[in-house]
Amino acid sequence: MKGTTLAELLHLARRRLSDAGIEGAAFDARLLVEDITGTTRSEAITDPDRLIDADMLTAVDAALSRRISGEPVHRILGYREFHGLRFSLSAETLEPRPDTETLVDAMVPLLAEIGERKGTCSILDLGTGTGAIALALLAAVPRASALGVDISEDALDTAARNARGLGLSERFKALRSNWFEGISGQFDAIVSNPPYIRSAEIETLQKEVRNFDPLRALDGGADGLDAYRTIARESARHLETGGFVAVEIGSSQKAEVTDIFLGAGFLMKTALRDLTGNDRVLMFTGGGKA
Repeated sequence: MKGTTLAELLHLARRRLSDAGIEGAAFDARLLVEDITGTTRSEAITDPDRLIDADMLTAVDAALSRRISGEPVHRILGYREFHGLRFSLSAETLEPRPDTETLVDAMVPLLAEIGERKGTCSILDLGTGTGAIALALLAAVPRASALGVDISEDALDTAARNARGLGLSERFKALRSNWFEGISGQFDAIVSNPPYIRSAEIETLQKEVRNFDPLRALDGGADGLDAYRTIARESARHLETGGFVAVEIGSSQKAEVTDIFLGAGFLMKTALRDLTGNDRVLMFTGGGKA
C-alpha cells in the first residue's frame, strides 16, 4: 500500500469491512482511519490526495483485522463519546451507549433543583464502570458530587482516569464495593445501569457484546433481575428524604422491575423510553422516606 492516499485508504478500508460482512462498514472504517491518521472528515474532502505513511497504513491494517474478528470499533479506538464527553474504555468496563443518556437527561433537572435548594447534591453511581453516568451528571450539574462504586479495580481506575481527563476529579470519588457493602451515608440520587441480561441469554448476544464486554457487567442472574432486587432492598437507608433512585432496564423489564421497587416501599416517579422507543429508565422516590 506504498504511496496510498487518504481517499484510497478510506475506500480500501470500507471495502475490506464490507466484504467481511461488517454492519456499518463505512462508519467504522471512517472512525478507524481518522483516529489512526489524525485526519478529519472534512480533510477527506479537501485533501483526498494526502499520502499516508507506512506506519499508519500498518496500524490501519491491524485495526481492520481486529474489527473483522468481531472487536467493536470503540474498543479498538479505546474510547467512546457519551453525552458530549469522551470516556476511555478498559477491559472491565462496558461501552457507554446512547440509550443510557436517557437516564442522565432525566436526572439533570432534578439534581439541579436539589443543588439550588440545598446548595449541593450528592450522587451514588452503582456499578460505575467508566464513570459515564456520574461524570456526565457532574459535568451538567456544577453543584453535584458523586461516588462511583464498582467491584472491579480496573473499572475504578478507568473511572478515576476519566474524571481527571474531564477535570471533574475534585467532585468524583471512586470506591471498590460490591453494591452497597462498602457504602455509608445518604445520597440525593442513586443511579445505576446494572447487569440485566438473563444468564441463559448471554450466549445469544452479538459477538461484539458476548466476547468483548465484561461478563459480570452483563449477567443479571437467572431472570436478569438480581441487581434490581439488591438496589431496591438496600437503597432506602442510603437515600436522603426527597431523593431519587433511577435505573436503566432491559426493554422488556418495566413491569418486573417496577414490582420489585414498589414491593420495597418505593413510589414510581416516572418511566422513560429511549430514542428508539424502548422502555429504558425507571425512576422512583422514597422507600418510605419521600
